[in-house]
Amino acid sequence: MTRGGRKFFAEEFSAPRFPRAGWVLALAACLWLGALGRDRFDAFIDATVLPPLAVEMSVEVLDRDGDLLRAYTVADGRWRLALPPDRVDPLYLRMLVAYEDRRFRDHGGVDMRSMARAVVQAARNGRVVSGGSTLTMQVARLLEEGTTGKVAGKLRQMRVALALERRLSKDQILQLYLHLAPFGGNLEGVRAASISYFGKEPARLTPAEAALLVAIPQAPESRRPDRAADRAEAARNRVLARAVAAGVLDPETAEAARREAVPGLRQPFPALAAHLADRVRAERPQDGQHRLTLDGDLQRRLEALAAEAVAGRGEALQVAILVADHASGEIQASVGSAGYQADLRQGFVDMTQALRSPGSTLKPLVYALAFDEGLAHPETMIEDRPMRFGTYAPQNFDRLYLGTIRMREALQLSRNIPVVELTEALGPAKLISAMEKAGMKPVFPGDQPGLAIALGGVGVTLQDMVQLYAALARGGVARPLTWRLGAEGAEGQRLVSSVAAWQVGDILAGLAPPPGAPANRLAYKTGTSYGHRDAWAIGYDGRHVVGVWMGRADGTPVPGAFGADVAAPVLFQAFNRLKRKLDPQPPAPPATLLVANAALPQPLQRFRSRAAAFAEAADAPAVAFPPDGAEVELLAAGLKVKVAGGTAPFTWLADGVPVVVGSEAREAMLAMPGAGFVTLSVIDAEGRSDRVQVRLR
Repeated sequence: MTRGGRKFFAEEFSAPRFPRAGWVLALAACLWLGALGRDRFDAFIDATVLPPLAVEMSVEVLDRDGDLLRAYTVADGRWRLALPPDRVDPLYLRMLVAYEDRRFRDHGGVDMRSMARAVVQAARNGRVVSGGSTLTMQVARLLEEGTTGKVAGKLRQMRVALALERRLSKDQILQLYLHLAPFGGNLEGVRAASISYFGKEPARLTPAEAALLVAIPQAPESRRPDRAADRAEAARNRVLARAVAAGVLDPETAEAARREAVPGLRQPFPALAAHLADRVRAERPQDGQHRLTLDGDLQRRLEALAAEAVAGRGEALQVAILVADHASGEIQASVGSAGYQADLRQGFVDMTQALRSPGSTLKPLVYALAFDEGLAHPETMIEDRPMRFGTYAPQNFDRLYLGTIRMREALQLSRNIPVVELTEALGPAKLISAMEKAGMKPVFPGDQPGLAIALGGVGVTLQDMVQLYAALARGGVARPLTWRLGAEGAEGQRLVSSVAAWQVGDILAGLAPPPGAPANRLAYKTGTSYGHRDAWAIGYDGRHVVGVWMGRADGTPVPGAFGADVAAPVLFQAFNRLKRKLDPQPPAPPATLLVANAALPQPLQRFRSRAAAFAEAADAPAVAFPPDGAEVELLAAGLKVKVAGGTAPFTWLADGVPVVVGSEAREAMLAMPGAGFVTLSVIDAEGRSDRVQVRLR
């Protein structure tokens, strides 16, 4: 029988393959070679042209603990996984040597005693009773994809075996056997067989499992346990009997092993994080092994959650889940779809990388930037009423308006009008710059970004959004997410101040959880894109950030799908499968202004529109000192500042944090934390402002 150019024989060591004359000739040829003399014999063996010893192995993708996430077949569709001898159960190795080649560690490739015994037994019985091949000779045959049924083939195996012993160590020869031994179908090597037949690595095998792996390669097709369980069991039991005779097993253990059923089915090879595995393999096609930051057990639990999340919701609804440690930036789970398969859900598409509209999930960034710029505070009042911004007239999702509300409520209730007001005050370019600084790669319809960005008018990926929320969770410092273990990520850069990041997190942690979910302090935000095409839920605690996207891969609407109703429950379930208890949110930074609205500086009590906040006026306040872009020496008493124009009292802010409030003087001394870049802002009694950026030394 031929498969992939390699010939396998049904019963190599029990069928009458070699006529007695053939065995005699083979033995005579060996004796003749020995009679040539040592020097001529050595020269003959040294001149042997060996087949290639580098064997193509399956590409492996491993998790952070070295466990297999996914493997790929070699070029001709065979499974052949790397396995050094120290990673296979020692019991298997002892059984293998006892059954196949008891003097493996002593002979030089050809065991003349075993061969002579085989010839005598064949002569007495008229058929082959035992094989004379050593493990090294079997490796020679497997390397050359040769046969054993011809005298010439046997002699070639002997010569190659003798040459192999001179060029390789015993462990290297054994490793070649562990890689090349056939186990039926497209299984090659002990590790592939163990995973397929037993669903586990061969590091720990039962005596019955070890014996079966010894028995199958002698007749890999006729002893396949998934097709011929009775023959596989009989062959396994013969190995067990030989192991008892050799003292490898005691009779009681062998008897218990005989009662163990052989596996009736092949199990599928692991295919965890299949989408990410494809990406990392394509990124480095020359690597045979890829070690990722993923947690294999968590990945398995979340893939099961993804399948549950879409079950019973039609044939097209899809889901993606991404989990990262926001402190390190390491991705710990990446679920690209509810199933890696060609179906109506388009399961082969990695939805963690697909461009989608983020809906309201960008709103926390807008608020963080506004807090950081000194334009607002969580307790600042803002108007939620119908407004026009030039030709743009946004509406709230529910078409209702709440009037004057606090910024905290506006974000928690995900009101559209307030966030557009803030975006206008900041300018869309500020929002775009912050997204890019966070490592996102936003795509704008028609390359014309406008105020609609704040409401989801931009294309982003789930990974982009998780990376953004990781920056907020990390205290405002953005850094790229990584998935290769040991890879050095780019150095983080500040996106917003730690105060602004904490303020947004505190607001989001005050959101009520979905019905039935635990009441905890998970900071999260949901979003629904226009036309119900995308449902989002992204959240974080003191250590992890999780993002969930749900929708249809082809971008068609999912009527009635809201992020709060569809994606948020999956988010909370993902955290439940990630850990038993949330890590606490960090405390407020020392500079945080924790007061009610009435105690805020007057300019921060009520948000003013862009026209009011930035209108040019003859007497508008201006930072007279230090000048914008200057490098200023920081004195022991602090930083001296001056304001020209404007109406007292004045409020001074450093990186969005109030430092001096209600000052009637035009000069002030600001206490600063230390050297570095700082943005200084001054706001007068009428809410007009100016700002500069300087470097302190």
